[in-house]
Amino acid sequence: MPLIDMPLHELQKYQGCNPRPQDFEAYWQRALTELDAVDAQVELIPASFSCPGVQCYDLYFTGVGGSRIHAKYLRPISSEPHPAVLQFHGYTGNCGGWSDKLRYVLAGYSVAALDCRGQGGLSQDLGSVSGNTHHGHIIRGLDDGPDKLLFRSIFLDTAQLARIVMSFPEVDASRVGAMGGSQGGALTIACAALEPRIQRAAPMYPFLCDYRRVWEMDLATGAYSELKEYFRLFDPRHLREDAVFTTLGYIDLQFLAPRIQAETYMFTGLMDTICPPSTQFAAYNHMTCKKRVEIYPDFGHEGLPEADDLTFQFMLGL
Repeated sequence: MPLIDMPLHELQKYQGCNPRPQDFEAYWQRALTELDAVDAQVELIPASFSCPGVQCYDLYFTGVGGSRIHAKYLRPISSEPHPAVLQFHGYTGNCGGWSDKLRYVLAGYSVAALDCRGQGGLSQDLGSVSGNTHHGHIIRGLDDGPDKLLFRSIFLDTAQLARIVMSFPEVDASRVGAMGGSQGGALTIACAALEPRIQRAAPMYPFLCDYRRVWEMDLATGAYSELKEYFRLFDPRHLREDAVFTTLGYIDLQFLAPRIQAETYMFTGLMDTICPPSTQFAAYNHMTCKKRVEIYPDFGHEGLPEADDLTFQFMLGL
């Protein structure tokens, strides 16, 4: 079969090439300590959408840096604690409509779907950074030090959402899962890494892994095009290339992946030129949890047949 990346047997052993910052663990411990100090000021506002047997809310909370973060929250009308799933959307998008979440609610689950700050939904982004803010969340804050990286805040938002949902009396905190595709797959990994109580994680072709590999494959296009844009604008001779990729290492999910305790079910298309398979395997191969990966040899960054059904069945095991 044709290849755009390594053969599968090499992918299964690949350990990534992006540099890992020496203080990576201290960095994320400091970030979680910052999150611990945030007064979330959780607000549930009844939504205009309705469905028999379901309660629908716009959920707002305050994240790190003071931004008000939005999520859609749906729960079955039930007095008994039940499982919940967290849903994360693709890059630049939003949490989507209400009706596509009902299958989980009708199965007895609460659902919380996050709007990423600064993207296509209702969440705020109050961050103030130097340099380019016209395009690209990977590079946003890059020149202001690792604590200003926007994805640091977004990753923390996923953990905070998990904490909030787990605190609701209707939710069984020991039966919560996370899921999403592309950026949503990346945020699924981040959430499970930063909130160890997540029990099941289903990332589909995850984004935000092994940035240097993307660069070396000359695939800094599409979702990763901001990497090329950054170098062209701010480091045209690549004098700071090593430092740039090391800083991006703080938000490289291959280095957060070992923290995951959740059972993980990943989906990967071997013809993916948006999030190359090797970058996805860089994260997967660093996981030490119970895990498996569903391989689609002829598919790229697109709808994967039966993947939604397989994910649904996987989450029903919570």
